[in-house]
Amino acid sequence: MLICALFCSALQAGGKMFTERVAQLGAWGVLLLWATCVSAANPPWPCPKVCECRQATLQVNCSGKYLTAVPEGFSRDSKCLDLSHNRLKTLSRRQFYGLTKLVELDLSDNSVSMIEVEAFQGLQNLRILKIKRNRLKIIPVGVFAGLSNLRYLDMSENEILVFLDYAFREMVNLLQLNAGENDLVFISQRAFVGLQNLQELNMDRSNLTSIPTEALSQLQSLTRLCLQRLSISMLPNNAFRRLQHLRSLKIMHWPSLQTLSSNTLTGLNLTSLVITNCNLTTIPYATLRHLAYLRYLDLSFNPITSIQGNMLSDLLRLQELHLSGGNLLRIEPGAFRGLVHFRLLNVSSNQLTSLEESAFHSVGNLQILRLDGNPLACDCRLLWVMRRRVRLNFDSHQPTCSTPLIVRKRKFQDFTEAELPGIFMCRQARILDRKSQDAQIQEGATILFDCKADGYPSPYVTWLSTQQTLLTSSGRIRVLVNGSLEVRYAQVQDSGTYMCLATNAAGNDSIFVKLQVQGIPRNRTMSSGEVWSETPYSPSDNSSTQGTNPYPFDAKTLVIATTMGFLSFLSSVAICFVFMFVWSQSQGQIKHTATIDFVPRSSVGGGGVGGDTGRFTMKLI
Repeated sequence: MLICALFCSALQAGGKMFTERVAQLGAWGVLLLWATCVSAANPPWPCPKVCECRQATLQVNCSGKYLTAVPEGFSRDSKCLDLSHNRLKTLSRRQFYGLTKLVELDLSDNSVSMIEVEAFQGLQNLRILKIKRNRLKIIPVGVFAGLSNLRYLDMSENEILVFLDYAFREMVNLLQLNAGENDLVFISQRAFVGLQNLQELNMDRSNLTSIPTEALSQLQSLTRLCLQRLSISMLPNNAFRRLQHLRSLKIMHWPSLQTLSSNTLTGLNLTSLVITNCNLTTIPYATLRHLAYLRYLDLSFNPITSIQGNMLSDLLRLQELHLSGGNLLRIEPGAFRGLVHFRLLNVSSNQLTSLEESAFHSVGNLQILRLDGNPLACDCRLLWVMRRRVRLNFDSHQPTCSTPLIVRKRKFQDFTEAELPGIFMCRQARILDRKSQDAQIQEGATILFDCKADGYPSPYVTWLSTQQTLLTSSGRIRVLVNGSLEVRYAQVQDSGTYMCLATNAAGNDSIFVKLQVQGIPRNRTMSSGEVWSETPYSPSDNSSTQGTNPYPFDAKTLVIATTMGFLSFLSSVAICFVFMFVWSQSQGQIKHTATIDFVPRSSVGGGGVGGDTGRFTMKLI
């Protein structure tokens, strides 16, 4: 300090005196004096011995030092403190009190199982707090007291079981909360009270069995919600009510999710929706219909088999659809009709054999098309893709042909323009056997009408009923797998003209067959006893036809039935007498006779009033 004072006084004296001092000390002496003065003016920045401190950036790095307690001696000017990868187990009350300028605190990868109330008190300027990969099981109310300016909180990969009421009450300016990969089984209805500015919430891989609708309804500023790896099998109606600002919803890896209720997303104005790695077998058209602002839709890795025509037209602003890794067999014509902004389709790794131009509202708007990983049939249906293959972006994944064999595994980019007419062609559907199949059968019989067709690609065979409605593979009148039409147990009303239609991309062909069903004639005869009877048909006749007969039994059948009934009555009476005999023997009272009175019906069919009473006398031996 004395040398520094002399040097400073020399500077102040100036002139000849300063020149003489410099000459005496030399150049190295001057530098030494200057460094001494600087050190005296700026004392060393305080830093714990086990840590590394950088005064220029105000960072303190204590990561990976095997610390079992938070060290002391930090500078009050510190802005970033890294205590990750240590052995900390407990954070005491006001553990970091005094670090008022701290902006970021990292406590990740420790063994913290207990955080006392007000542990972060005094960190009023803290913006980022990371406590992931610890052993926290519960967050007591008041732990986050004093963190009113926190923006980002990462508490993922802990063992937290429940979020209690008002657990985050102090964090009024929090924007992002990552609570994924915990053991959450319950979230209290008021757990998120106070998070009025939260914009992004991530809850992955927990044990929740239902959507915490009431708790989420407190987050009215939420714009992004990510829910991954949950064991929820159904999304109920109004599952995300009051989240009017929600724009992005991600539902990923829910293997039990099979259905979405029609009003699950009611009230939301989503622009991005991701439902992937679930068990949806169909696109939830009813759930999506009101999402007029949706631009991005991802339904990949679901066992969805088709995209139906004219069912997505309500999604007026849709730009991208991803449905890769599914079981898609067909994209119907008009599937994307009305989607004037549609520019990207990703249907890679499915079972598609083709994609027709008629599926799109306008292929001129399409910019990116992913068809790779499908067993594509390179015929006229894909000619529109080939003609646009230069300016159409396949996202660095070139589609390849699966059929015909001569071009199998060839990439689309490898074809020349001259090859296209000879390879990418179709042969119009044609019904092979056009001979007349008009038939006239009796009611109750069964008949088959054949309809075999040929063409390339293989034609799709359908049948239309006499009322021009499409027949299916179920019911009494049904279409078989081989394209034949089966009419079982024919009825008179089945009479009429049926049409078989064979269709493929190159055209269609049709035939008509006429069926005439004759009703079964009924031969009625009058017996002497005024009983109607009819001549029965052979057992081969349809049982449903016989069921319409108003007199199902003839006279002979009635006599047999009456006799059998009388014999059953006598058998019952005999059993009763045997029982009486045994009982009287045991009582010592033997009755040798019994009298049974009966009242016969009158010949006119009246009751027993005024009629004669007959009497049977039976002896017990």
